[in-house]
Amino acid sequence: MTAPKRATTGGEPAGPPPLPPDARDPASAADVCLILEGSYPFVSGGVSSWMHNVIRVQSHLTFHLFVISALPVQRRPKYELPPNVTGLTEIFVQRMPAGRGKVPRQKRMFATLGPALTDLAESGSLDSFTTVVQALAPLRERLGQDVLMNSEDAFRLVVAMYRHSLPNTSFLNYFWSWRSLIGGMFACLAAPLPQAKVFHAISTGYAGLVAARAKVELGLPALLTEHGIYTNERRVEILMADWLEHDTDEALSPEAPGRDLRDLWIDTFEAYSRVCYAAMDEIITLYGGNQDLQRQGGAPPEKLRLIPNGVDCDRWETVAKKPAAEREAGRATIAFIGRVVPIKDVKTFLRAIAFVHRQLPEVKAVIAGPTDEDPQYARECRALAQYSGLTDVVEFAGPLNLLEHMGRFDVVVLTSISEAQPLVVMEAGACGIPVVATNVGSCAELIYGRPDEEPRLGAGGAVTPLAAPQETGREILRLLTDPVYYNDAATALQRRMRDHYDAPLVTAAYRDTYGRYLAAADAAAAAE
Repeated sequence: MTAPKRATTGGEPAGPPPLPPDARDPASAADVCLILEGSYPFVSGGVSSWMHNVIRVQSHLTFHLFVISALPVQRRPKYELPPNVTGLTEIFVQRMPAGRGKVPRQKRMFATLGPALTDLAESGSLDSFTTVVQALAPLRERLGQDVLMNSEDAFRLVVAMYRHSLPNTSFLNYFWSWRSLIGGMFACLAAPLPQAKVFHAISTGYAGLVAARAKVELGLPALLTEHGIYTNERRVEILMADWLEHDTDEALSPEAPGRDLRDLWIDTFEAYSRVCYAAMDEIITLYGGNQDLQRQGGAPPEKLRLIPNGVDCDRWETVAKKPAAEREAGRATIAFIGRVVPIKDVKTFLRAIAFVHRQLPEVKAVIAGPTDEDPQYARECRALAQYSGLTDVVEFAGPLNLLEHMGRFDVVVLTSISEAQPLVVMEAGACGIPVVATNVGSCAELIYGRPDEEPRLGAGGAVTPLAAPQETGREILRLLTDPVYYNDAATALQRRMRDHYDAPLVTAAYRDTYGRYLAAADAAAAAE
């Protein structure tokens, strides 16, 4: 396979720069530009697997990957890119190119940016975002870190926004937060856009800002697919962040505490999501609960659409499973499939296994997923397994080829504190393996069925509360010690996947969606 052309914004260039927007050639444009933040093709996981499959099955279309990363580091893709990926552009939100030291009409540009950015960060106004895009556009080829982040005009802008937004907090902490939040947006708005007919963001956040920019700057169709609600996931991370603590200035103030830096981060990401929602032509998500959250976040109801994840039932139903006699004799294998990171709450899984092991001493557990994303957390999980007496019970297997290994497992367990529509639940279900999962995302719909499911198929396992190892352990034990219940759950979940989540249904939905917007883009280009 010929490697796609790659352009890198920030760090060392890895190829020729992409054409600026005014040099767009519709004949050579990719059909779809996929805008990805912190996922495919450099990070494995459910969203990345889904993305890889979308590209692969839409083989009649060409795709350009616009990848948003934090910093330039040497890494290899976790996936072999399909041949219909014709290009890859990577930008870095924490390292813009330097650009010129000064640009024409610089003070006028910052005079426009000041009020627009202040309103944008507070309200998520698409009009204010458009003003920011238009202020940067004429000078984009010259702009970079030196002017937008390091100039005296930029410092005055930071001070003005600080005085307006959080004057009672530490200015130093505000300054570095501003550089991350607003600097990340500047990186997305200063980078050249690739040539494409349709722009499709796979989250809000910075990816959503790039899609919104394509819409307001180029007038091209822009789509959003949210698996998990980005603002909710960032909120969890921000509230758990040790480096975002209450400021000393505020803690010593006799006044009641008001907004702090955590609020600034959360409010800014919520504002970015509102911008994205307002700009998109269509807002796709996986299940009804997500749509409720999107509406609460400002998404126009008329733009909302459901397309669930799909699973290749024909493929997964062929997986050979271990004999039931081993499970019924107490020699079961329980699997956790996912990244070893805090949001997956692997520690609750380990505590649940310890609970089960006390009842079924011959039980085994496998943690199938990468441990290199958060090495410290992975070390803590290994230490917990050792402390709990599970050294010979739990295998940290790393990433596995699930088609080869899924048949080893009797129960699949998910203990995440945040999910969307986890692919692993669907793959296990398509194999006829019951699942115990926390009550996050669409897990309840997958395991118990949607409210409108007809006919009702029954439970495909169990849903448990967050961070509840004993409840999780009890549900695992129930499956492993009640053969009738186990078989009923396995049958129900497998049929649910076949009837409602089979991959051809999803492939057709995205084929039709891309087809509509590509036809509109081609018609608009022909009319010019």
